[in-house]
Amino acid sequence: MKDLLIELRISLIATASLAVLLCGIYPLLVWLLGQGIFPAKANGSMVMRQGRIAGSSLISQGFAGPEYFHPRPSSAGQGHDPANSGGSNLGPTSQKLIDATKQRVIDYRSENGLGSDSLVPADAVTASAGGLDPHISVKNALLQATRISKTRGLSINSVLREIEKHTEGRDLGILGESRVNVLMLNMGLDKILK
Repeated sequence: MKDLLIELRISLIATASLAVLLCGIYPLLVWLLGQGIFPAKANGSMVMRQGRIAGSSLISQGFAGPEYFHPRPSSAGQGHDPANSGGSNLGPTSQKLIDATKQRVIDYRSENGLGSDSLVPADAVTASAGGLDPHISVKNALLQATRISKTRGLSINSVLREIEKHTEGRDLGILGESRVNVLMLNMGLDKILK
């Protein structure tokens, strides 16, 4: 019985010590390092506009007006809902997905004044896995540029400069493709008008 009590005491001390270390000290240390080294990223990469939070550069927002670049379609909640992220879970042979994608292609071409034979980038008509991808492809942005130029009354060159200014290269120079952050691009266009 004495050995059992000794083993129980050791187990309780080990459990309490690990709980304090892993549930208290370690998270506090990580939080302090994050706040000290890169506070903007540690706090959600929030983007400020006129002293208020406009959004996060890491989460898609649903821009729908013709004067704004539009993000990828979203299946998150009612669309672009960070509290309810997730894909549609429809497979490549799903008729519902095929029909939705065909309709998105038609809508995209119509919205951007493209011919019926114009190729449409995949990211313009398919949702990302989580439904909250903040980026679009450069090709997608370029195809929307004429609509933005006309709607905002800006020269096409001004819009193209903003696209180039907000284009992010491949991660580590080799991973993924070049992309454009829709929130940052739209905010850049709003600054031009002011």
